[in-house]
Amino acid sequence: MTQATVCIDPDVLKHRLDEAAVIDVRTPGEFESIHLPSSRNLPLDELDDHVDKIRELTEEGREVVLVCRTGNRAHQAQEKLSEAGLGELPILEGGVLAWQQVDGPIVQDVIRWDLERQVRLVAGSIVLLSILVSIVFPPARFVAGFVGAGLVFAAVTNTCAMGMLLAKLPYNRPKTTSSSTN
Repeated sequence: MTQATVCIDPDVLKHRLDEAAVIDVRTPGEFESIHLPSSRNLPLDELDDHVDKIRELTEEGREVVLVCRTGNRAHQAQEKLSEAGLGELPILEGGVLAWQQVDGPIVQDVIRWDLERQVRLVAGSIVLLSILVSIVFPPARFVAGFVGAGLVFAAVTNTCAMGMLLAKLPYNRPKTTSSSTN
């Protein structure tokens, strides 16, 4: 049974930003590039390690809002945290992209490619290369088929193994930033 997603409109959050505890679940590299002021970066793949920290925020009476680029990873975080007994924490509807559209305040540092863009580059490059190689070595076309099947699986399950692997790369894990801002 799928539960309804609890969301908060970007315009509403703009007026409550000072009282809210914003948790950004993108990679540290994406967070370093652009984020909401006073937000904390707790990447989705490390969220299980921070449940107690988030629980403390809710016990303090703070509204905890989950944020990512578009809302997809925040939805996954919402499900994980709900399963951990934290209830349905609201998601910033439309993510950072929607926040920018309503001219919400942002902190912008080093510009990095979003994880989604990195996945498109890697997947597209693998498919293109395997098709080119298949001219000389026909079985290489199966690599393109495998990547295509992986992308279909990622869409159907709303998960992305390639994205989770790319999130571990040093490009997405800068050494110079802390795991929170404020």
